[in-house]
Amino acid sequence: MKKRIVIFLVVLVVTIGGCIGAYFFFTKDSEELPQLPDEKEEKPTNELEGTFSSSDIILDGSTATQPLIKAFGSYFMNDDYVEKIEQDFTNTHNSYVKLINGEVDLIIVTEPSEDELNLAKEKGVELEVTKVVNEGFVFFVNEENPVDDLKLEQVVDIYAGKINYWNQVGGTNHKIIPYQRPVNSGSQTGMLSLVMKDTPMREATKEEVIESMGGIIDIVADYDNNIDGIGYSYYYYANIMYYTPDIKFLAINGVKPTFEAIQNESYPLMTAYYIVTRSNASKETQDFKEALLSQEGRVVAKEAGYVPTKEN
Repeated sequence: MKKRIVIFLVVLVVTIGGCIGAYFFFTKDSEELPQLPDEKEEKPTNELEGTFSSSDIILDGSTATQPLIKAFGSYFMNDDYVEKIEQDFTNTHNSYVKLINGEVDLIIVTEPSEDELNLAKEKGVELEVTKVVNEGFVFFVNEENPVDDLKLEQVVDIYAGKINYWNQVGGTNHKIIPYQRPVNSGSQTGMLSLVMKDTPMREATKEEVIESMGGIIDIVADYDNNIDGIGYSYYYYANIMYYTPDIKFLAINGVKPTFEAIQNESYPLMTAYYIVTRSNASKETQDFKEALLSQEGRVVAKEAGYVPTKEN
C-alpha cells in the first residue's frame, strides 16, 4: 500500500511540474514566438450573411470571376439563387454589354476595354468601377521550357515581334510562338493596358489567336504540340480554375507571381477584379455592392481562393 502511495505521489509531482513548465513556456514573452497573421481577417462576423436572400439583383462577370460571384451569392443570398443566375453567366465583354444595356445590375470583371468604355459613352451610361480583389497578370510557358524569368521589356519585345527566338532570352534556338487572345476578351484587354501600352502588338496568325482562356493554357501545356509557346492569363484562373502542372509561370523582373506577391503588390504586373455598376444603380444594388466590399466580403473572397486587397 505504501509503495502505491509513493508511486502516486511521484506521478503527481511530475505531472504538476510538467504543467508548470508548460505554463511558463507558452506564456513567455510573446516577442520570442512567431508572429501569426491577424486572425480578424480570417473570421467573418456573419452579420450580413443571407441579408440579400430575397433580392432579385442580376449578376454576371468574367470567366475568371464566376467562382467569386458564386461565393458572394451563396453567402449574401442563398444557394438557390446561385443555381438560378449561373445558368446565364457569360464572359467579360458580354457582361459589360448587358450592364450598359440594363440587362444586369452588377458585374464582377476585369477592367473595361476601350470599346466597352466607348459603348457606355454612346449609350449615355456612366460606369462606376470599384476594385474588389487583387489580381496578377501572368505569363506562362511549357514546363519543359528552360526559361524561367523574363524582363518586362523582353515580354513586350516578344509580342511586338522584335524578339523571335528563345535563345535571345536564354533559351533554346527554337522560334517563339506568342499566343494571343481575341480583342475585347478580359485577357487581351489586360495585355494591351498592362503590358503593351503604347507598343503595337505584332499581327498574330489565325493559329496564334486562341478563343478561350482554357484553350491558351492547353496549347502551351501540350508537349506533343510544342514547348515553344508562350501565353498569358490571370493568376486565379491559371493557378486555380484551370490548373495544370504542365505549364509554369514566368517570373517577371525576377518576381514570381504568388499569392503573397500579389497581395503585397510586389509583383510587377498588378491588376484587379472590379465591381462595376451603372452610376444610377438602385439602392439595393448599392447596398449589395457595399456588402461585397465589407470585411465579410473580403473573407468570403479569400476563402474562395482570391487575393484580398491590402484594404477594401
